[in-house]
Amino acid sequence: MTDIADRQVTVDAPVDRMILGEGRQIYLLGALQPEDPFDGVVGWREDFSQADPDNYAVYAEQFPEMEEIPTFGGFKDGTFDVEQAAALEPDVVLMNLEARSATEDAGYDDKLAELGIPIVYVDFREDPLEHTIPSMRLMGQLLGEEEDAEAFIAYVEAQMDRVRDVITESNPERPRVFIDRAGGYSEDCCMSFGAGNFGEYVEIAGGNNIASDIIPDTFGSLNPEQILAADPEHVVVTGGNWDAYVPGGDWVGVGPGADMDAARAKLKGLTERTAMTGITAVENDDFHAIWHQFYNSPYYFVAVQQLAKWFHPELFADLDPEATMEELHERFLPVDYMPGYWLSLNDR
Repeated sequence: MTDIADRQVTVDAPVDRMILGEGRQIYLLGALQPEDPFDGVVGWREDFSQADPDNYAVYAEQFPEMEEIPTFGGFKDGTFDVEQAAALEPDVVLMNLEARSATEDAGYDDKLAELGIPIVYVDFREDPLEHTIPSMRLMGQLLGEEEDAEAFIAYVEAQMDRVRDVITESNPERPRVFIDRAGGYSEDCCMSFGAGNFGEYVEIAGGNNIASDIIPDTFGSLNPEQILAADPEHVVVTGGNWDAYVPGGDWVGVGPGADMDAARAKLKGLTERTAMTGITAVENDDFHAIWHQFYNSPYYFVAVQQLAKWFHPELFADLDPEATMEELHERFLPVDYMPGYWLSLNDR
């Protein structure tokens, strides 16, 4: 097969044993083998419980055996143990594309190759709109679940068309939008997205990402003066439960089963930063929060729908992203839906 890094890789498929180079790859697996998303997972990176503890808890309640799966550190920070991996006898190591340089610099790829363990790169973070669907196809091949992969892909494309078709036909005036990436995670202001990832979601949803011409890559930062000069009409803060990283921080804790009163209070607090002084988004309460992990999960189409609903409520009066998220869980995912993935200060 040809993986997302455009490498030719030979794998005996379907695989029986796999190592996940990132725990959040379970978002991919869950849609392909919902009866048991951890079937065949013999090791995984310990990031799911820290970066998305709310979903981790949901999965752990239904699949308690997942907590017995051996964990390891990251490839980027050099804490991956090749000997530990070899002892698990995997048929394949699934690696996220952003870890490729670190993996090759540390020689992990060569060491694993010597042991007959192939690496297959997938991506749903660096360029989710370009790479998520081919990554799902790769996963379908590896697991022998091609039909389920194609069913999921067809659903994703149909849900994206519900926004794309309306924006193309209506060609509405595009509001200025600032994506506040992990707002409140640190005291620095403000991380954001360039033309990729959430920045691209904004454009598809009929908005104008104010950072697209300032941040040259997918990830970067704006200073308060740049935000004030752009005067965004909408601010979208990406949030999550990050107590593992910044205990008691100002981040907005949206996610499954979130305490929405607490999240609203934190979101309101973020409007008081210098970079938000007097901007149109704050004046009109068009200040929103959305689950950060939409940036690296195959569920990005739900975020696009919610952004469109915020930017153009008159065009998308009949679009219900909450219903889409619920249907996604009912049709494809192994866990039940719990609301709490977004909120807005203009909710009445």
